[in-house]
Amino acid sequence: MNRLKTLVLLATLTALLLFVGQALGGRGGLMIALMFAGVMNFAAYWWSDKIVLRMYGAQEVDEAQAPELFALVRGLAQRIQIPMPRVYIIPQETPNAFATGRNPEHAAVAVTEGILRLLDREELAGVLAHELGHVQNRDTLIMTVAATLAGALSHLANMAMWGAMFGGRSDDQEGGHPVAGLLGIIIAPIAATLIQMAISRSREFLADEHGARVSGNPLALASALRKIEAWSQRIPMTAGSPATAHLFIINPFSGGGLVRLFSTHPSTEERVARLQAMARQGVGRPL
Repeated sequence: MNRLKTLVLLATLTALLLFVGQALGGRGGLMIALMFAGVMNFAAYWWSDKIVLRMYGAQEVDEAQAPELFALVRGLAQRIQIPMPRVYIIPQETPNAFATGRNPEHAAVAVTEGILRLLDREELAGVLAHELGHVQNRDTLIMTVAATLAGALSHLANMAMWGAMFGGRSDDQEGGHPVAGLLGIIIAPIAATLIQMAISRSREFLADEHGARVSGNPLALASALRKIEAWSQRIPMTAGSPATAHLFIINPFSGGGLVRLFSTHPSTEERVARLQAMARQGVGRPL
């Protein structure tokens, strides 16, 4: 269902882009915005792993430096038959973890010092399996496509706004009704962000399921999520940017209220409930 939801959301985002592009800038404006967003996200797809690892001061470790962590990652990678990713430790006390890399052959897994101290072996295995699920499911590519479409919509809205401020559009320019254009300027960027975040939340559910099945212990992953969320509120992240929040297993920059609509992650309560349901269904074969 989460895979189907992702496809539906991507299709909706694409349809919204085509509709708003025609209404705001005609075919030419649509192509310019799509090309611009594509170039930006192509660069992010190829180099974002290096940027984000440097942003958090992540240090690569080998088996001699972190034997237990390295062995867990290697065992999980072998279980799902992907190449061994590079392993990093982030010098932060807040417990968290993320995976990055454009494909399984160029992947990296990063964990904070705090999470290594907080979780037991089974809980850490669940977290690492979740992150390797993102790698195996190529979520970096999926989120790049979503970001490209959302970025194109935002650029179209900006182009239309500045065009309206400095002379508007010519009479012979392609496009739709001016009311549709105005609604596009106001609504399109918000709608695109909501859809993009919904795709991110859907991928998190899928990675949770992957983590539970691969590690063989849904309840251990549920326990890890509870611990990470509780301690993240006590020990906030002191580095990085909310723009990278979607990478982490728990959003270290989360908020409540209306902010949840724009959250990159589902609520921990819902994630835990789903994992508990998997345990009741008999999913379990610890690594």
